[in-house]
Amino acid sequence: MNVTELRHSRRNQAIAATVLLAIIALLWWLFGTGKKEMPPPPPVPVGVVRAEQRDVAHMASGIGTVESLHNVTLRPQVEGVLAEVLFQEGQMVRKGDLLARIDDRSLAAALAQTQAEKARNQAQLRAAEQDLTRYQNLVKEEAISRQTVEQQQGTVGELQATVNANDAAIAAAQVQMSYTRITAPVSGRVGLRRVDPGNLVRASDSDGLVTVTQIAPISVVFSLPQTMVPSIQPLLKQQGGALVTAFDRDKGTRLADGRLTMIDNQIDTTTGTIKLRAEFDNADGSLWPGQFVTVRLQIGLSAKATVVSPRAVKQGLDGPFVFRVNNGKAEVVPVTVGYTTDQEAIITKGIAPGETIVSDGQSRLKNGAPVKIVEGAGGGAVAEGTH
Repeated sequence: MNVTELRHSRRNQAIAATVLLAIIALLWWLFGTGKKEMPPPPPVPVGVVRAEQRDVAHMASGIGTVESLHNVTLRPQVEGVLAEVLFQEGQMVRKGDLLARIDDRSLAAALAQTQAEKARNQAQLRAAEQDLTRYQNLVKEEAISRQTVEQQQGTVGELQATVNANDAAIAAAQVQMSYTRITAPVSGRVGLRRVDPGNLVRASDSDGLVTVTQIAPISVVFSLPQTMVPSIQPLLKQQGGALVTAFDRDKGTRLADGRLTMIDNQIDTTTGTIKLRAEFDNADGSLWPGQFVTVRLQIGLSAKATVVSPRAVKQGLDGPFVFRVNNGKAEVVPVTVGYTTDQEAIITKGIAPGETIVSDGQSRLKNGAPVKIVEGAGGGAVAEGTH
């Protein structure tokens, strides 16, 4: 074998050795080291809340209208000239306050005349009674006939009836006189004056003189669905009535607290609702007749309930569930949900007060997934890895 062939043979051996080593390295990588482990998934950022234990009021909401308990239109009951107006428009008045006066001179004259007639008839009656006494003494002595005595008795009876009629006429005239003084029938706020002094007013006038509207206390009439009637009926038996709160419809500002006083005696078949009335003290005048308000009625109470944010409760194929944080991992927990609102959900079974529940970020979670609690998310920050 010459030098050239020798070199060619060595080169082939080197190439073969290199290929063999590559094959051995590949086989070792494929089979010698075993299956390569995947790195663990990164923790999922979540917001959490802690399950609380507290009393939760069950509320029903509806739209109501503020109505005065007494709204009176004052109308004259006698004809006459309006002599005097003694109130300012918008003034607060008390029951019995004098608001206006009608010219009473003609009625006073008629009353005086009736009283004079009574005085005359009383004088005649006294004279007739004295004559009757004398006639009764004379008839005993047979100085006059019994017929004369009987006639005198009839005269006395007729005069007594006349005096009684005078008393009735005087009472009627005094009533008419009282109608010339127009007083407030209820305590409340006076509206716009509809007649000025100097005008002739009559009982037939349709507009009246003015209205007096009671402001305190005041009521709100509102409607709730007919399905709530069984829950509402026991409320009237509560001492003092169930709590009702009125809110401003636009801003949601709390206006006043009152008590339920009445449930209507029938359901409105056109709307499927029932009307209720609540009464408010309204000492500060925050409620105004005709005002629309949002009403919340307390229909029940869950004492010492386990409460979480409604965002924490998710619906699965097997029912509602929550993710509970346990040792830094998310744990699926089936729960039973009781009463729920936009702000809170009562959990009757599944979790206990004090446990940490995921409220945000559930879409990326599965059972056993590691979590990272984000500060300020989900309604609060809880130390990572706690219950």
